Amino acid sequence: MKNFQGRVAVITGGAGGFGREFANIGARLGMKLVLADVEQGALDQAAAELRAAGADVLALKTDVSKPQAVDALAAAAVERFGVPSLVFNNAGVGHGGLIWEHTLSDWEWVLGVNLWGVVHGVRAFTPLMLEAARSDPSYEGHVVNTASMAGLLTAPNMGIYNVSKHAVVALTETMYQDLRLVTDQVSCSVLCPYFVPTGIHNSQRNRPAELVHVGKPTQSQLIAQAMSDKAVTSGKVTAAQVAEKVFEAIAADSFYIYSHPHALGNVQSRMEAIIQQKNPPDPFAARPEVGEKLRAQLRS
Repeated sequence: MKNFQGRVAVITGGAGGFGREFANIGARLGMKLVLADVEQGALDQAAAELRAAGADVLALKTDVSKPQAVDALAAAAVERFGVPSLVFNNAGVGHGGLIWEHTLSDWEWVLGVNLWGVVHGVRAFTPLMLEAARSDPSYEGHVVNTASMAGLLTAPNMGIYNVSKHAVVALTETMYQDLRLVTDQVSCSVLCPYFVPTGIHNSQRNRPAELVHVGKPTQSQLIAQAMSDKAVTSGKVTAAQVAEKVFEAIAADSFYIYSHPHALGNVQSRMEAIIQQKNPPDPFAARPEVGEKLRAQLRS
């Protein structure tokens, strides 16, 4: 996809982080924007600022974990602007801790947003895009699913997040192959960012009341939160820089999109261990002091 002018982009998690930067670029390129977010105040502010910059924006509060909400988003987008050419299934939350210490509500919340949000987006929008492609030989469509480097690695004390993001990578890789079977007009990419300051470390602010964690966080969860706070807020690559990479990938029809390509060495080590039937490699091999500190904290 080379020309974005006048096309429609749907962006979940569109009020902040990567989503807001996708919207900024879309507005600059003359796209019509459909923003979806669970945080009403931030959504209203983003929409107002984008409209002030001249963009045509439809903003809808949307809980992507709910199928009816995503179906309503798709219907509203088509009614207002027509079938979108770009869909960013981007909404996501973060949560950490030892994998057996997560409650059922933890699993429901994280998988509901990170995985089911993508599932619902793919289910609701892809058939519309394929129908548009059948009706119009000039139509081009592209779906970007936001995963994470955590979808290619298995860092300890991040189990619930790893599971959700591995599922998104597998879903999107399969989607890529499935689309190739049926069309040349619609494609997809998976975004696998590392630590980027997006606000994901503050995800608990939007956790629904019915899935609030009951009781005190465990020691492992407190440690995971502290490590996430430090890693995310100290990231040097910005969400705006990553968003630029994403639009470049869409234009080039590139599938894998990384914010920190140097982190792929760890992915290679993991793949080699799988192929050679070795035990999973030490994730702290490059920084053993971090692993020693984490073990000491968890065993105290």
